[in-house]
Amino acid sequence: MEKPVPLFCISESSCPPLKGNAKANRWAVSNGFRGQKGRLLPVPGSDGAIAAWLFGVGKGSEACDMATGLAAMALPEGIYALEGSFGNPTAAALGFTLGAYRFSSYRKSAGSPQLAFGSGVDRSEVERLMTSAFIARDLINLPANELGPDKLDTAIRKFAQSHRMKVTSFVGDELLAHGFPLVHTVGRASAQAPRLLDLTWGNANAPKVTVVGKGVTFDTGGLNVKSFDHMAFMKCDMAGAANALGVAHAVVSANLPVRLRVVIPVVENALSGSAFRPGDIIRARNGITVEVGFTDAEGRLILADALAYADEEAPATLIDLATLTGAAGVALGSDIAALYCQDDEFAASICEQGMLWDDPVWRMPLWSDYEFMLSSELADYNNFRSETFAGSITAALFLRKFVAKCGVWAHFDIPGWTERQTNSRPVGGTDHVIRAIYMALRLGNL
Repeated sequence: MEKPVPLFCISESSCPPLKGNAKANRWAVSNGFRGQKGRLLPVPGSDGAIAAWLFGVGKGSEACDMATGLAAMALPEGIYALEGSFGNPTAAALGFTLGAYRFSSYRKSAGSPQLAFGSGVDRSEVERLMTSAFIARDLINLPANELGPDKLDTAIRKFAQSHRMKVTSFVGDELLAHGFPLVHTVGRASAQAPRLLDLTWGNANAPKVTVVGKGVTFDTGGLNVKSFDHMAFMKCDMAGAANALGVAHAVVSANLPVRLRVVIPVVENALSGSAFRPGDIIRARNGITVEVGFTDAEGRLILADALAYADEEAPATLIDLATLTGAAGVALGSDIAALYCQDDEFAASICEQGMLWDDPVWRMPLWSDYEFMLSSELADYNNFRSETFAGSITAALFLRKFVAKCGVWAHFDIPGWTERQTNSRPVGGTDHVIRAIYMALRLGNL
């Protein structure tokens, strides 16, 4: 077996980096290495080959155990062993494995670095959360011609089979027969039928945790068609569904004492003669009438039916995940997920665990005074008004109309894509809130 190359994690406060190694310290000084976050420096051995690497984790508040992912994104293929400055060995190992992700389905890429797990690392937890993230990333990165509603359906069923989850589904006109008019309305213009899949796992008598994931495989905007620049990344509009499967993998793999349910409405928001129109009025599953103010606000429509359906059994915890609004991205960028939740304890646990596990979440206000933006002169509510402000908040307020019986409801407006490397996330389609949710549930915050 190849001997691992040491990767020394160095904070700015711990320079010079290697105690008792004057030669390596002089090398670091001569190359201007001071533990700057993300800085990698190879250290030559006596034979001229690379004997070790120095990696900067920064200082103070910017230091993060999972910043080791930045090293994995830059290192060549090989086996590495983490050493040096990190507080949580499991988090440091997880960061490295997440950073080593490569999406290579359509082009050849150099091999990824591998990690030799050291002492103090919970290897099963690292592998669990790595797989959860990669499930989400692999699905989101697929182009829409490879992952329309039919193939996403197939992927979900394959996932359910491998995790011993029971699957119920409603496809095409079955949606109308079983009370999902909004899902049918949004997806009917596509050549591939809309559908809703319902996955269950665990002891029926355990606390019920339900995760709803938005599965729009591509979003043209419908008749309110998107511009070129806004449509470019709309293959990522199913990131809510992908991350819901990531959460499910973590929960099932860890055998958490819950009865897990995953509900995924799957559609393509396409253009054709049967496309729904601005001004259409549809009666949702729970009886609320909705005027379509904007066909490009389709995600909240399919989630409305899915949430009403999931809420009917009054789960202890009801979570929905969706790449829902550009407004959340304007407010928080592509690193941070927006959280809307009226339960202070659950929200605090999510935010705390997100910070600990490089899965940042920011709690946003469910500001009821903004409900005037949902008003309609003809229906109970409008799915979208032309107001410029508070777009993410009003979307959350709309969704709140469709939950009534659950104990805790939490809505996550997630980016689903990152345009820059962060501690543990390479550029591209990515995981969001999987670790935050899983850790909160593992701690018993249901």
